Amino acid sequence: MKLWGTLSFYMGKQFLKNVGIILGVLVSIIFLADLIELLRRASGKDNITVFIVLQMVLLRLPDLTQKLLPFIALFGGMLTFFRLSRTNELTVIRATGVSVWQFLLPCLMISLFFGIFVLTVVNPVAATMESYSAQMDAKYFKKRTNLLMISSKDLWLRQVDDSGLSVIHARSAINQGVDLTDVIIFQYDKNEQFTGRIEAERARLRQGYWDLDNVLMTSPDLPGVVKDYMRLETTLTVNQIQESFASPKTLSFWDLPEFIDTLEEAGFSALSHRLYWHSLIAGPVLLLAMVLVAATFSLRATRRGHTGLLVMSGIATGFVFYFFTDIIQALGMSGNLPIPLAAWSPAITITLLGLAMMFHLEDG
Repeated sequence: MKLWGTLSFYMGKQFLKNVGIILGVLVSIIFLADLIELLRRASGKDNITVFIVLQMVLLRLPDLTQKLLPFIALFGGMLTFFRLSRTNELTVIRATGVSVWQFLLPCLMISLFFGIFVLTVVNPVAATMESYSAQMDAKYFKKRTNLLMISSKDLWLRQVDDSGLSVIHARSAINQGVDLTDVIIFQYDKNEQFTGRIEAERARLRQGYWDLDNVLMTSPDLPGVVKDYMRLETTLTVNQIQESFASPKTLSFWDLPEFIDTLEEAGFSALSHRLYWHSLIAGPVLLLAMVLVAATFSLRATRRGHTGLLVMSGIATGFVFYFFTDIIQALGMSGNLPIPLAAWSPAITITLLGLAMMFHLEDG
C-alpha cells in the first residue's frame, strides 16, 4: 500500500509537470499567432490601439486554450511516458510487479478530474471573457449595427439604416426568424428622436423589406392609420438575424440549458448550442481518452531511431482526431446525426481505441 501511494504520487507529479510544459508551449504559440492575426486586421484602423489588441488577445486566450486541451493531454502524456521509458523507470516499476493499469491510473484520474474542473469552473470564466472579446470585435472590427436580444417571452431586434434606427419587438418567431408575430416597431431618426410606431399582427422578412399584415401606424403629430398590408424597407437578412444570437462559446456550461430552452420556445433552432453543450460534457472523458492513446505510443522502452516515428504517429493521431471531430459535428449540425451521438462519438471512439490498443500491447 505504501509503494502504491508513493508510486501514484510520483506518476501524478511527473504527469502534471509535463502537461504544464506542453500547456505553456502551446499557449505561447496561440498567443503569438492570435496577436499577429489581430494586428494584421487592425492595420489601417486608427481607432484600434496596441492596447486594445492585447486586451482582445488575452480575453480570447482561455477559450482558445480550452480547444487545445485534448492535444495538451495527448502530448503531455506522451512526453511523460517517453521520459520514464528513456530513463528505464518504467522497466523498474514493471519489475516490481506493478501492472500498466496501476501506474496509468493516477494520470487517467488527474486528466478526468482536471476536465471536470475545466467544465465547471474554468469554462464559465472563459465564456465571460470570450463574450467581452466578441463585443470588442463587433465594435472595432465588424461594425455591426443589428442586434438581437431574446428572452423566454419576447424578442427584440435593433436595426440601423440610412433613415435612422428601428427597434422591433415581437412575441415569437417562426421559421428561424423569417416570420414574427405580434410585432411592434419603434422608429427613430438619425438623432435618435422618436418618429413613430407601427403595430402589426405579423411581419414576414423578404429580400430587402418586411411584409406587415393588419397594420396600425401612429406618430406624435398625426392620427393613427390602419392598413391591411404594408411594406417596410429593411437592410436585415435572415443570416444576420441568426448570426446575432450569442455564440455558444460566449455562454457558460451552466447557462446554456436555459438559453437553449429560450431559443426553442421562441421558434429558433438551437442545434449549435445543444451540440456545444454536449461536447463540453464529453470533454473530461476525451481528456482521459487522449492519455490512453498517449500511453499506447510511448509506454514501451523505445529503441534508437523509433522515437521519432512514434512521436509523428502520436501527432498524426491528434490531427486525425481533429478532422474526425469536425466531420462528426458537421453531420450533427446538418441534422444527419442525433446531437448526443455527434457530440459523444469522438470521445467514445478515442476511448475505445485507446483501450483496445492498450489491451493488445500489454495483455495481448
